[in-house]
Amino acid sequence: MTDTTWRPDLAQQAGPKYLSLVRALRDGVRRGDLAPGSRLPTVRDLAWRLGVTPGTVARAYQIATQEGLLEAAVGRGTFVSTQTRRLGPTEPLYRQPVMDPNDDDGIVDLRSPQLPDVGQIQALAQAMAEAAQGIGRNYLEYPGLRRDRYCREASLEWFTGCSLASIIGADDLVLTHGGQNGINIVLQCCLRGDRPVVLCEELAYPGFRHAARLNRAEVVPVALDGEGMIPEALDAACRRHGGQVVCITPDAQNPTAARMGAARRAAIAEVARKHDLQIIEDDCYTAPVTGLESLRVIAPERAWHVTSLSKTISAGMRFGIVVAPEGMGEAGRLTAQHSFFGLPRPVTDLVTRLFTSGEAMRLRHEAQEVMARRLQMVVQALGDQDISWQPGLSFLWLRLPLGWRGSTFARVAEAEGVLLRSADEYVLQDGHAPNAVRIAMAGGVPEERFHRAIGRLVRLLENPPGDLPV
Repeated sequence: MTDTTWRPDLAQQAGPKYLSLVRALRDGVRRGDLAPGSRLPTVRDLAWRLGVTPGTVARAYQIATQEGLLEAAVGRGTFVSTQTRRLGPTEPLYRQPVMDPNDDDGIVDLRSPQLPDVGQIQALAQAMAEAAQGIGRNYLEYPGLRRDRYCREASLEWFTGCSLASIIGADDLVLTHGGQNGINIVLQCCLRGDRPVVLCEELAYPGFRHAARLNRAEVVPVALDGEGMIPEALDAACRRHGGQVVCITPDAQNPTAARMGAARRAAIAEVARKHDLQIIEDDCYTAPVTGLESLRVIAPERAWHVTSLSKTISAGMRFGIVVAPEGMGEAGRLTAQHSFFGLPRPVTDLVTRLFTSGEAMRLRHEAQEVMARRLQMVVQALGDQDISWQPGLSFLWLRLPLGWRGSTFARVAEAEGVLLRSADEYVLQDGHAPNAVRIAMAGGVPEERFHRAIGRLVRLLENPPGDLPV
């Protein structure tokens, strides 16, 4: 039976449209709006009805087909699987294994790392109180292009122990509203023309593509392996699509936790020189010191190193640092000035006190120690599962066993009160998502509660859906 009337309302749904459409398909089956065997509208027809791109619909259909919710018949169209059935309003989409009735902790959010309080609240309160004592006429004036120099000089402390420490100065730094704002500032500095091209890892931090689209840039994926972006794939993408900027996470690839070795970093830098690419080096996760040289050290004439305090001290402060290429610091600060007139004076005063007192580095290291313990707990609990991780990092990458799809596992985990990010959220438009999820460390959740949440995931992994369609 051809369905000619089904038209879900995506306006009230949060998040990417393709995921909203997947949820609408699940709900349609649950309510009986989409009966088993019914044929869905074509990709183009549904895209026109919903006012979205055909790629959005195609991606949603692909995910729902992988889950077993839909069936694709070559030459005939896409159908609701005949193995599905209408479910009651409270009946789960997947029959769960029996859980501990006392294990009712509510939602545990493992989508993004949650900071533990290792003294940040007290340190911020103290710094704010001290800053308040120094309020003067400068609070009545715009921050200005050079009036944040005192904060830039203090911020050099953040790079203690890494390869950048001995080669950069305050003039190389641009202060931003967090790492995401830093990425956007760099793109504004570097992109030119009516249709600029940004190259990203094929599985990448979504903020890269969001910033690229804000700057009207086309995003081109580049293949990965166990060390991150493949130089030959980057070279081929440049020859085919051109490009002005390449976005890379060499120390802690997000989401796969891969680390790029020294030879690979040098090869990436050479490809960037060959094609005159600017490099955005994302170091916002501030992985423990690796001893490897930053791309800003290897390619100082073209690499922009982006970092922030969000993953170790305070996400709410919205404080980021961009280390610009040699001689480009003033251009970066001018772009920031044109965008938001500089950081607020209260923020720069507060952060300066954290750096000059030594509190920033102490808090950073203590937070990393808590995250390291949580990570080790998860690694031990997952046992022989196929995972990628780095000691001290605040997330890991779990490749799912046979029987699970990434989006299905995340959905079932959510029903059990554990929120995860599936690979679908990191893949670029029309890309292929592996059967994997990212698990972030929840430092703000009591350890025992965190441990029980991981136990739920382990039980799910041990009880895959098998031949159940949903």
